[in-house]
This record gives sequence, C-alpha cells and structure tokens, in this order.
Amino acid sequence: MLKNQVGNMDPITDMLNRIRNAQAVLRPQVEVPWSYLKYEIAQILEKKGFIEKAVKTGKKEKKSIEITLKYGGGNKEGAISGLRRISKPGQRIYLPARAIKKVKGGYGLAIISTSKGLMTGQEAKKQKLGGEVLCEVW
Repeated sequence: MLKNQVGNMDPITDMLNRIRNAQAVLRPQVEVPWSYLKYEIAQILEKKGFIEKAVKTGKKEKKSIEITLKYGGGNKEGAISGLRRISKPGQRIYLPARAIKKVKGGYGLAIISTSKGLMTGQEAKKQKLGGEVLCEVW
C-alpha cells in the first residue's frame, strides 16, 4: 500500500515546492500549512519583493499561510526564477559569517537561521553572524 508521503517530507522543502509549482501554472495564490518558521521565511520573501504578500489564515489546527505570488513582464514571468533548499534534515549546512557568499551575483538571497532569528545572508554578514543556511531564492 502506498501512503501519502507529504507527512514525511521536510516542511520547508514542501513550502518551496508549492511556491515553485503554483508559479509554474500562473496561480495567483498558494496555501501552505502554518508554522512560525515558514511564516518568517514568507515575511522575508515579501520584504525583499519576491512575493506580493503572506497572510496567516484560519484558527487552531486549520492555520495556514496564504501567499500571493508576484508576476511581472508581458509573458507573466514570476518574480521568483529559482528556489533551492540548502540545509536538509539529513545534512545540515552551517556557515560562519565570513563564508556567506552572494547568491547569483547579488540578484538572489540566502535565508539563514542565526542566533538572532531568520535573516538574509547579507544581513547576517553585516551583523557578523553565522548560522544554518536554509535556502536560496533568486
């Protein structure tokens, strides 16, 4: 018997895949199960202009994050051209501040979990903080 494997999947990877798939078929919004970490990632993406907005919806067990995707250009090109999960549950990737590099020559961003919360790679480097590199977006 085959079971639904979504429960075993990494929740951040699931979120990134949902965004990637929704954007591929030009959906205006995508709904992601709620967690504080995923909401913080969505807030960073909103602040940096990769998505239109991220809103918490529902109550108790039915909480979710509604992400409104951003499109531009005549051919409805998405604001996010690529997403990549760096640190995975099976292999965590930690970097000191001096080792944090620019993503796609500065056009993208890395989201890093530091001792002072989630922030972009640029912010972490400025504050001289290292941490776990969660994902890259460009």
